[in-house]
Amino acid sequence: MNAPLPTLQSRDVANMLHPYTHLRRHEAQGPLVITRGKGVYVYDDKGKEYIEALAGLWCVSLGFSEQRLADAAAKQMSTLPYYHTFASKSHDIGVELAEKLLGMMPVPMSKVFFSNSGSEANDTAMKMVWYYRNALGQHRKKKIISRIRGYHGVTVATASLTGLPDNHRDFDLPIANVRHADCPHHYRYGKAGETEEQFATRLAESLESQILREDPETVAAFIAEPVQGAGGVIVPPATYFPKIQAVLKKYDVLLIADEVICGFGRTANMFGTETFGLEPDIITVAKALSSGYVPISATVINDKLYQAFLNQSDKIGQFAHGYTYSNHPVPAAVALETLKIYEERSILDHVRSIAPGFQASLRQFADRPFVGEVRGVGLIGAIELVTDKATRVPFDRKLGVGAVVAKACQEQGLIIRALGDTIGFCPPLIITEAELKEVFARFDRALTAAMPEVERIAAAAK
Repeated sequence: MNAPLPTLQSRDVANMLHPYTHLRRHEAQGPLVITRGKGVYVYDDKGKEYIEALAGLWCVSLGFSEQRLADAAAKQMSTLPYYHTFASKSHDIGVELAEKLLGMMPVPMSKVFFSNSGSEANDTAMKMVWYYRNALGQHRKKKIISRIRGYHGVTVATASLTGLPDNHRDFDLPIANVRHADCPHHYRYGKAGETEEQFATRLAESLESQILREDPETVAAFIAEPVQGAGGVIVPPATYFPKIQAVLKKYDVLLIADEVICGFGRTANMFGTETFGLEPDIITVAKALSSGYVPISATVINDKLYQAFLNQSDKIGQFAHGYTYSNHPVPAAVALETLKIYEERSILDHVRSIAPGFQASLRQFADRPFVGEVRGVGLIGAIELVTDKATRVPFDRKLGVGAVVAKACQEQGLIIRALGDTIGFCPPLIITEAELKEVFARFDRALTAAMPEVERIAAAAK
């Protein structure tokens, strides 16, 4: 008798190492295998339908079946499937994408450097900061300040910037010249009776004190997401960035805006830089640049940096940085088509029209048991679960309360992401009002179904 054919799940467990996954639990349970998508929906290998309410990994802005992007990739594959941009080589589609992207920038920028992921874009930004400081003869000015609960990638350098403990533990990180400043989360880190304005002032003063302790002549740059995404969808107080930027300017510290999640409409402006009044020297983008259909990212610099790079290239003989797939023509074609769709279909107007309803629907859960805070802006939001609403005491992360809710959501045909015990929402930008209504109907059922287990965990933890 023939042995049964292995399932997709068992083949996965036998052969794949998964990112951000509890490996032993995965061996026992296996994966959810997604085999196709349509609009804001994806379908597993059994045919079950799910609303993808995190847009994959914050990236699939145009949904899972945009034919124009598939056609753009196919056309480019049959025209010029690969070429590089080393040693003064270029290609037409890459030139057009760089030109288009620069024209969209929220502040004046000079040049675009293309990579393949947000991690690479931020890694490149770090190297550019050091290259710039060396070009100016500022050989001690090399420290880069990130923030606690910031997320900037998982390369050796960018995982060091990322301010989440699990990204450092037993990876021997962070590397030298990386520091972490306060997280701008008023709900979690504000003092009793402290207004958001006072909180923002305190964080700016704390940053200045930190720079002075380090020695301003050693601090090169500050990197920040407009909204901290993977750290828990943390929306800063209204005056936070103006106060922070005043400190950066005082001590000649560059600002890197990590727009990997916020870029291209997520915050109801084309960039989070506009939403929060940033004036960055470097902007990094990825994810929605191609609606997640193909890997591509960009590090965009202002002319101050570029002029220094020119001089340094004269000195060394070249700008010695680049990747085999920097500005690969196929991702470039898909990205260019994505940017055209944003304009032609007025995606930003659509986001602005449905974002208030999305935020209002999120906030309807604020009075539920164990819901500590509901927060968000535009089409990104989160619900944070706590053991006690009055004291804001969080659950022990090892208890996995967020994972309990995420599992209940999946059973109801809804995919979200548990960021510890914070439930993140980031639906495709094309989602309709009716589909948003269904998102929250499914979440309501899932939260209700999960409550007995959450209550049991809370009682056992006391």
